[in-house]
Amino acid sequence: TLIGTVDLKYDDVSYATVHQSAFLRCGMMPVQPIKELWWFKIGASEERVYYYDPTSVDAALMKRARRSSRDNTSLEIHPTHLSDEGEYKCRIVVWDNTGNSTEPSVPISKEARMMLKVNVPPEKVEITHLTSGRNLSLRCKSEGAKPPADILWTKTSPDGVETEIPDLSKTREIEPAGELYDTAEQIFYQLEENEMIAKISCVVRHHSTNTTIYKNITFVSPAIQNALKVTMQRFAEPVLYSSIENQDGQDNKAGLVKISADPGFKVPYNTSVTLKASAPGVYPEPRYLWWVGDQTGIAGRELHIDNLEEDKSYYVLAENPLGRVVLEVPVHITTSDYSQWNDSSKDGDVNEGDTTEGLDTGAIIGIVIGALIAVFFIGFAVWYWTIRDGTQVFSPKKEKPHTIDEETVPFRSTEKPLLRTISTQTLEGRRSRREPSI
Repeated sequence: TLIGTVDLKYDDVSYATVHQSAFLRCGMMPVQPIKELWWFKIGASEERVYYYDPTSVDAALMKRARRSSRDNTSLEIHPTHLSDEGEYKCRIVVWDNTGNSTEPSVPISKEARMMLKVNVPPEKVEITHLTSGRNLSLRCKSEGAKPPADILWTKTSPDGVETEIPDLSKTREIEPAGELYDTAEQIFYQLEENEMIAKISCVVRHHSTNTTIYKNITFVSPAIQNALKVTMQRFAEPVLYSSIENQDGQDNKAGLVKISADPGFKVPYNTSVTLKASAPGVYPEPRYLWWVGDQTGIAGRELHIDNLEEDKSYYVLAENPLGRVVLEVPVHITTSDYSQWNDSSKDGDVNEGDTTEGLDTGAIIGIVIGALIAVFFIGFAVWYWTIRDGTQVFSPKKEKPHTIDEETVPFRSTEKPLLRTISTQTLEGRRSRREPSI
C-alpha cells in the first residue's frame, strides 16, 4: 500500500524465541519525516505498546518494548514472553505535500498488521527403560515445547561412532499442555551378544528454536579381571568366573565388581563377618546373589556370616541385562585355639585319650595355681615331720640335705604340654558343631 510516495514494509508473520528478542518490522520506503508512530497489540481491544512523537514524546507503554535502531519505526521486545504472542498493528503518520513545497504539508496515516509467533524450546527431557533379558523398552519424553519437538534415537559405539537406530518399531504421542506440547516416543531394542557397553541417546530436536538436546542412557555390564568361562551347576549356561584374589584392586575401569569385608577377609576364630558387593559404573544396577556350597542363594548386596569357625569360600553373582559374572570370596581364619591344637596333634607320641583342642587362659592359670599349692603342702608336710622328729632344719651340722623326688611333684615329669585335659567326649562335641549359617 502506498501513501503518497511512501511504501510501508512489514512481515506478515514474525517469529521469536521465548526469553530472547522479538523484532517486528514496519519500515518506510523512502524514509519520510515522522509526525507520529504508534504500536498496538490487538486483542479484545487495542492495547497501546509504544508511542513516538519526534517533537516531545518517546514513550514505551510496555516496559520491554523499544524502537529498533535499524530504522526507528520497527519494534523490538526484549526479553520475549510467551504472552507476547499475538497480532500487532503499526501506525505511522507522516507529512506529505505531494512534492509541492509551496503547499502546506498534510499529515497522512498508514497502518500495517502482522503476527508475532513465540516459540518455546523443550523445558525437560526424560528417558526411562524397562528390561527383559537383553530386550529393552526405551521411552523418551520431551516436555513444554512449542511447537512440538521431534525425537530420534542413536547408538554410539565404544570407539565413538554415532549411528541412528532405525525406527522399525516405535510409537509417538503428542499431548497438549496448555499452550505448550509434550512429545513422547517409545522404541524396542535388543542388545547384541557379548555387548559389554551400549550407549543409547534420545535426541530431541526443536527446529523452530534451533535447539538440540541429548539425553543419554549407557548400559554397562558387570565385569571382573582375569575371568574364565566356566560351567556351574546352578546355571544353565557358562558364566565368567574369577576370585577376588585375582583382582588387582587398582583398575578404575567402569563396571568392575568390588567386594569389601568387615572387619576383613582374614579374621580370628568365631568372628562374624559382613561381605558387601558393589559395581561402580554398572547400569542398570546389578542384582546380587550369594551362596556357599550347595546352599540356597541369598539375594542382596550384603551377606552376613555369624561366628566363622573355619576357612570358607563364598560366591557372589552380579547380573544385569548385558551380562553376569561370578566372584569367589575366600574368608580365612587367622588364629584360634582350634587351629593351634589341631596342628599339635600331629606329634607321634600323642595318646588316644589326648585331645586336639587347647584350654582357655583360665584353665591354664588354674592348673598352675593348683601345682603351686601342691608343692606348698608337700613342703609344709616335710617341714612338720622334721620338727616333730626333733631334727633341726637349720642345723649348722652338715647333714645330707632332704630331697624331694621330682616324680612326686604333679606335672613336673610329663613331657607333653599341660594343655591337654579336655575329654574325648568334649572334642567330639566340638567336632560335631554345625557349619555357620549364611
